[in-house]
This record gives sequence, structure tokens and C-alpha cells, in this order.
Amino acid sequence: MMQHSRLVKDTHADRIFKIFLNIFILLAVLIVLYPLIYLLSASVSSPQSVNSGQMWLFPVKFNLDGYKVILRYSDIWRGYGMTIIYTFVGTLVSLFITIPCAYAISRPDFKGKTWVTNFMLVTMFLNGGLIPTYLIVKSLGMMDTIWAIILPGAASVYNIIVTRSFLQASIPWEMQEAAKIDGASTFQIFFRLVLPLSAPIIAVMALFYGAGQWNSYFNALVYLTNKSLYPLQMVLRQILVLKDMQQGASTGLTAETAQAAYSKEQLVEIIKYGVMIVSTVPIIAVYPFLQRYFVKGVLIGSLKG
Repeated sequence: MMQHSRLVKDTHADRIFKIFLNIFILLAVLIVLYPLIYLLSASVSSPQSVNSGQMWLFPVKFNLDGYKVILRYSDIWRGYGMTIIYTFVGTLVSLFITIPCAYAISRPDFKGKTWVTNFMLVTMFLNGGLIPTYLIVKSLGMMDTIWAIILPGAASVYNIIVTRSFLQASIPWEMQEAAKIDGASTFQIFFRLVLPLSAPIIAVMALFYGAGQWNSYFNALVYLTNKSLYPLQMVLRQILVLKDMQQGASTGLTAETAQAAYSKEQLVEIIKYGVMIVSTVPIIAVYPFLQRYFVKGVLIGSLKG
């Protein structure tokens, strides 16, 4: 006769531990959420309330003047468009390089994979530096082009190694050999077998590369002089760091109109939180759709292989 299993009761020490654990998790959530709530509240509060410390969590003197100014500031929308182009094209180029390269060094029958892998690993610790890279970009005629933003950082060795580990752990080599026996070529195996089974790691790499391209500004700072090619982050840098708001003809917001409403400092203060919100919304919106792949891809790709 089977006996019903009894639930093990928590000891006094277990209950204390769970209380501290819950408190710790609650504090961690608050630490993460507070900057986001503060940023959102500051973007719809008056600059005076934010600067004086009256606004510390919820909006004070609610107003949307900052967003009204942003809608009229055409440099932001041009930067938005260029960033979308850089992110989309750059992510495609990065995946086009990363996935095939990772697949090549994951194959047991690739005789030179150890040498190639070690050679790539060296570049994680040693690189030519900024000046040689700048000279190469300039000699290739990529200055003031979108390729100066996309190609220098098109592939990450770390991402290639993570992808290789995922392929080795998730797609058995015996399955590929069976497909080869059935008459499939290497390209057919890659496109019809490997890629469909690699959706989790492809989603993770797309998120990594996409977020990196979206937040990148350094390449634009070094390789671009044409402001019409500036990504959104460079436009934000001008607003937040340089406070360059006196561009009436090119921005669609005349200096006279701006000065009639706010002083230069007030204008910067009232839009700086708004542009932070505007610049982060796309990444926040995309992440939930990729999260289910993110956990699986990173765990398998980094812990195995």
C-alpha cells in the first residue's frame, strides 16, 4: 500500500532565508525600475522641478513641452532614420559573417579549425588600435559612408564562439552526416538543416548586434563629418553634451522661436529626458519578442562546448 508523501515543512532558518531572499529580490527590482520611472517622469515634468529635486519619482507640474520640441527637431528624426538603417543593415551583415564562420569552426571535419579559432581569440586581447583602424577605413574610401559605421565592428569573436558552442551542443554532427549520406551538399545542410535549428542563437545574436548598433556613437564620431549621416546617438550627444541647439535652418526650429519659449539651457533641460525615452523605446519594444530565445541561446551557447 502506497503512502502519501508528506510535504517537508520549512525550518525556522529556511523561513528566515526566504524572507531575506524576497527582500533582496524586491530591492533589486526597485534598483532597476527606479531609473526608468525617474527618466519617464522627468521627461513629462518641468525642468525647474527636476533640477530643484522636487521631482524624485512621479511627475511634477506635468507638461509635454519637451516632446513637442522633439517633434519639431528634425535632426532627431533624421538621426532616427539613419540609426534604423545602420541597425538593420549592420545586423544583417554581422549575422551573415557570424553564423557561417561559427558553423565552419564547429564542424569536426574542418582541419584548420583549431588554428583559426586560436587566431580569432588573439584578436580579443590584441588589436591594432584606433589610428591603424582609422587609416585602414580611410584608405578603403569608407569615410563619410554608412560602411564606416557597419564594417569595422561587423563581427564579434565572442559572439562567434558562443554561436559555435550552440551549434556543437544543439545540432549533432551525426545528423549532418546522415544528411550528407542522403545526398545533401554542404550548402544544403547549412541552409536547410543548420539554420532552421539555429533560430534561438540567431535571435540572440540579432539582439546583441542590433542593440550594439543602436547604441553606438564612437564610429560615427571618428569616421563621419557629414551631419546628415549622423546616427541618433550622435544627435543626442550634441544635445546632451555639446548643447548645440543653434541650428535653426537645418533643424526646422528657428533660434527666435526657441528663445521666445525657453532659454538655451532650459531648452536643453526640457528635451534631454524626452530624447532618452525616444531613443530607448525601440529596443525595449523589440526585446520581449526575443526574450524566449535569449535565455535558451545564451545558456546553451555559453555553458556547453
